[in-house]
Amino acid sequence: MNIPDKVINRLTLYHYILEDYNENENISSTKIAELLDIDNSQVRKDIKYLNNTGKCRVGYNVQKLKTAIENELGFKKQRDAFIIGAGNLGSALVKYDSFKNYGLQIQAMFDNDTKKIGTEINNKKVFNISELPELSKNLKVNIAILTVPREYAKETAKFLVNSGIKYIWNFTPCILDVPKNVKVWNENLIGSFLQFINKDEM
Repeated sequence: MNIPDKVINRLTLYHYILEDYNENENISSTKIAELLDIDNSQVRKDIKYLNNTGKCRVGYNVQKLKTAIENELGFKKQRDAFIIGAGNLGSALVKYDSFKNYGLQIQAMFDNDTKKIGTEINNKKVFNISELPELSKNLKVNIAILTVPREYAKETAKFLVNSGIKYIWNFTPCILDVPKNVKVWNENLIGSFLQFINKDEM
């Protein structure tokens, strides 16, 4: 089923909530809505994408709903990725061990800083960026998480595309110009922060 991006985002938040409940418990759409400060009807609409139905005045079984989200969003399917940029953000992301719970496995990091090349961060080796094309081919990795400084983002993205990368998770404050066959997801940290603040101040 083709699930809209906004629904996928909310379903992952529902999964976070379910992790705090006993598998044999039930949870209502009202409770989920209250925790996320959204409309109750929106929660029910989202869960309909999972073909998972609750019971009136009982709610949804936590284990069944968790499993439905995991199956629909592909949590169990492993996707290998590289982190490009071993600075503060790249280092923080490679230390986030929960990625693997959702099917994302970081295989290596890349940088052009000679002081970082050859070191390890959370047991992941930092390679020279020049080695990426060969490692991408050998390890069959086509996902890159881009965390380089803004001034290097476009040049690095072009290098990634030429190296066979097909998916770029972009954490840089820069809009990338890539071929249509390459998918980019822009992680807009500043935009998210401003939405959060402005929502409260308006």
